[in-house]
Amino acid sequence: MTNNGSAPQRIDAPQKVDAKTVIVAMSGGVDSSVAAALLVDQGYKVIGLMLRLWAETGGAANRCCTPDAVTDARRVADSLGIPFYVRDYKDAFKSTVVDFFIDGYAQGVTPNPCVVCNRDIRFDRLLKEAISLGGDYLATGHYARVRQVEDGSYQLLKGIDPGKDQSYMLYTMTQERLARVLLPVGEYAKNQIRQIAQDKNLPVFNRPDSQDLCFLGVGDYRAFLQRHAPQVVQPGPILNTGGKVLGRHQGLAFYTIGQRKGLGISAPQAMYVINKNMADNSLVVGTANELGQQKLIAHQVTFIGNHVPTVPIPVKAKIRYKTKEAAAMLTPLSKGRIELLFDAPLRDITPGQAVVFFKGEQTLGGGIIEKSM
Repeated sequence: MTNNGSAPQRIDAPQKVDAKTVIVAMSGGVDSSVAAALLVDQGYKVIGLMLRLWAETGGAANRCCTPDAVTDARRVADSLGIPFYVRDYKDAFKSTVVDFFIDGYAQGVTPNPCVVCNRDIRFDRLLKEAISLGGDYLATGHYARVRQVEDGSYQLLKGIDPGKDQSYMLYTMTQERLARVLLPVGEYAKNQIRQIAQDKNLPVFNRPDSQDLCFLGVGDYRAFLQRHAPQVVQPGPILNTGGKVLGRHQGLAFYTIGQRKGLGISAPQAMYVINKNMADNSLVVGTANELGQQKLIAHQVTFIGNHVPTVPIPVKAKIRYKTKEAAAMLTPLSKGRIELLFDAPLRDITPGQAVVFFKGEQTLGGGIIEKSM
C-alpha cells in the first residue's frame, strides 16, 4: 500500500490524518451513522449529508429519507458535533432510478435499481456535490472495502462480514471514484457496528435494517407497477416447454426466472418459470430438470482495475445479490460484453439482473445479464 500524503489513508490501516474533509452520506440508519463516528475518531473533518429521494405522491415517504430518518440523522450529527445538511435529489432519483426500474419491466427483464442508484446517484451526482462542497472524500455505510495497492491503483474488496457484504452493488466503481471514496464499516461485522453505535450512545443503534426497494409506497412492486406502468401487467397464457396451455398469468412483470410459488397452475410435478416471451406475452414453465443454464452473456460490462482481461480467466460470479458465488470461466467479447461459462448449470439466471465477478476477496467488475443459454 502506498501513501504519498495526498492519497486517502484507508481504513484497513487506520492512523490519524491531517484534517481532510469527508462528506458522509447519512440515511439515519446505524451503518452510515457509525461510518461518520469512525471517521470523526480517525481525525477527519466530517460533514453529514442526507438526500431527499422521490416517493409517490400521497403514498408513504421514501424509506431512505422518511421524516423520522431525517430526525435520527440530525440527532446523530448533533451527538458527533458535525454539520448536517439535507439535499433534494427527488427529480434526479425519479428520472434515473425509478424510471429505469419501470422501463426494465416494460422490456421484459428484472432490473436491479440499487446498482443504478449507486452508480448514478451516490457515486456520481453525490460524489461530485461532495467535491464541490470542499470535500476530499465521500463516505457511505456500505459493507465493502477500498484498498490501494503498490502500483497506486485501487481495488474494491468484499466486506469483512460475508452476510452483509455489498461489493456486488458497487461493481460499477471506477478508479477515479475509488480514489475519493471511504467505506469505514466494511472492516467490521454487523454486530460490531451495532455495538459501536451503542457504546457511542448513538440514538440509532437498534434501528432495524432497511428492507426492499426504498421508493415503493403502498404495497409491493406489483402494486407499484400497476399504478405506474399498467401496460406491463397484461395477463396472458402460461405454457409448458411443449407449448401446451396450463393456465393464465397476471402479467410477465410479476414473475422471475426460477420462480416456483404463485404460478396458480396444477401439474403432476413442481413447475418453475423457464422463460418470459414478450413477443406473445406468454410465460413458459417447466420441471426442475428443464430449469438451469450453464452459460450467460452480459453487456454494459465494466472492470474496476487497470487490467481488463483479453483472454479467458477463471472467476467466481454472483448472478444475484443474495446468491452464492459460482465458479465460471469469463471470456471477453467485443463491445463491452462478456461470456460466462459456469462449471455447473444455475437455475435462476435472470436477464436484467447484474452479474458480478470476483477473484478471492477482490471485486473485478460486472455487467447486466443479457441472455442465458
